[in-house]
Amino acid sequence: MNFAAAIRSAAEGARGRLDHDAPLAPWTWFRVGGPAEALFSPAGEDDLAAFLSRLPAAVPVTVIGLGSNLIVRDGGVEGVVVRLGGRAFNAIDVLEGCRIAAGAAAPDAFVAKAAATAGVDGLAFLRGVPGALGGALRMNAGAHGGEIKDVLIEARGVDRSGAVRIFTNADMGFSYRHSRAPEDVIFTRATLQGRPGEPDAILAEMERITRAREASQPIREKTGGSTFKNPPGMKAWELIDRAGCRGLVVGDAEVSVLHCNFLINRGRATAADLEALGEAVRRRVRETSGVALEWEIRRIGRAGAA
Repeated sequence: MNFAAAIRSAAEGARGRLDHDAPLAPWTWFRVGGPAEALFSPAGEDDLAAFLSRLPAAVPVTVIGLGSNLIVRDGGVEGVVVRLGGRAFNAIDVLEGCRIAAGAAAPDAFVAKAAATAGVDGLAFLRGVPGALGGALRMNAGAHGGEIKDVLIEARGVDRSGAVRIFTNADMGFSYRHSRAPEDVIFTRATLQGRPGEPDAILAEMERITRAREASQPIREKTGGSTFKNPPGMKAWELIDRAGCRGLVVGDAEVSVLHCNFLINRGRATAADLEALGEAVRRRVRETSGVALEWEIRRIGRAGAA
């Protein structure tokens, strides 16, 4: 179904940018995938709320952040894709009481750096989380012993009707790599709680995290971060390695030799290559270990020719 006219009408008077048939591959770390029927980048929270309030309920809405944990399928995405950016959504502010308020488009690593510079400890783990704060809220992202659930005070977002909503930590219903926040909410901002610390010590810890990532993860490749969630009491990479999948190739997609819970686009992979490779890994792990790996990477859009 073509929603272009309805999307264009909803965007009348909007201050943000609306592009039709907009390429999405450049916005993803894998650099694959088809276009968005429409891509809307709001100028601020009120702009987003007004747009959503005017958008017919039948029009699908998909949100993307920095594209780190994402495969956009080759057929593209129907409806409107919302991508937050700019000062309205990536500002980071240091508040009293060792609190950090940040926009949902702020890169997690930038949030960690701002906290460290201000002597706010407890957020250094965000240096090891790829992507932006909005995605971290949605999936309770974590690394190096920390998770969003450990530090969130409240999150702010806009729902499909255009209403602004506030969620406490308890409201989010966090569990491992998951939250129970309503699917239609687009997070715009969050406040995090840290504790007093020494900037030099915190920055040193962040440097340790950076070195550990560079030594053990293919972060300089076209990848999307950890592909599968760790099953309870197990490590996904160990199951994948045991199944003989390290270095496995489908098309131009490859299971990383350095860290086999990462998939890599070697240069010409399609989204179909990456998803087929992931499913091949899941099948082999199920056959060898009897474990059903669950995707951590989000996959959106329609299958189709690249």
